[in-house]
Amino acid sequence: MADTVLYEVSDGLATITINRPEAMNALDVATKSALRDTLEAAGADPAVRGVLLTAAGDRAFSVGQDLKEHVALRAADRERGSDDTMRTVREHYNPIVLAITSMRKPVVAAVNGVAAGAGLGFALAADYRVVSDTASFTTAFAGVALTADSGVSWTLPRLIGAGRAADLLMFPRSVRADEALALGLVNRVVPAGSLAAEALSVARTLASGPTAAYASLKESLAYGAGRTLEEALSKEAELQSVAGSSDDHGIAVEAFLSKTPARFVGR
Repeated sequence: MADTVLYEVSDGLATITINRPEAMNALDVATKSALRDTLEAAGADPAVRGVLLTAAGDRAFSVGQDLKEHVALRAADRERGSDDTMRTVREHYNPIVLAITSMRKPVVAAVNGVAAGAGLGFALAADYRVVSDTASFTTAFAGVALTADSGVSWTLPRLIGAGRAADLLMFPRSVRADEALALGLVNRVVPAGSLAAEALSVARTLASGPTAAYASLKESLAYGAGRTLEEALSKEAELQSVAGSSDDHGIAVEAFLSKTPARFVGR
């Protein structure tokens, strides 16, 4: 793995850190490739029951595409008469977002600073967002004459509504943490000095929880977003039947009856 992305697994929790603080964690090709591969590895690892996605430094979660590299790649494209540069959406951004959203385990994003463009997209793809009170969010795309990518056209309107999403996409601006909380972009805002500990606590709680149930919750939420009530009810019944026969459900029932804490095994 490139050292622009760090990976550590401890007690069922995988911590994935975007590690380019000197560039505000901008996404060059090496970083995008490593982030994609690391997320896919975490999703496939049965020892991992939760993921904490974070970034190094205190200035940025990620400002999105590395524009310096982007300019150089576009210049090379013009010389070759190709459009290879924009293939990054299919080769990197789409797989990264799908790895986060389809992973059958919870993903927590710890947002330590600016989240812009694809950086915003990755944060919104997570299941839960804990953010620093100094963090900020911007769609950025229209500001550089681009359209939405990294799943933002899907996640943003689902979180804040179509009208507000159109406003933020067409008129990019910096949304501070308190406004992001009020809009519903994030789940929890904490003091900057407490972010690492708070996000780790949330992620560890989820990583020690009923992993299969969380997977079904993720599936049902995604499924229900574009379906009728009847279809959503049918999916709930299907998933609940599976959950009801899980080891974790049996553990939870026994713990409730015995008035002892449940110790979930993740299946």
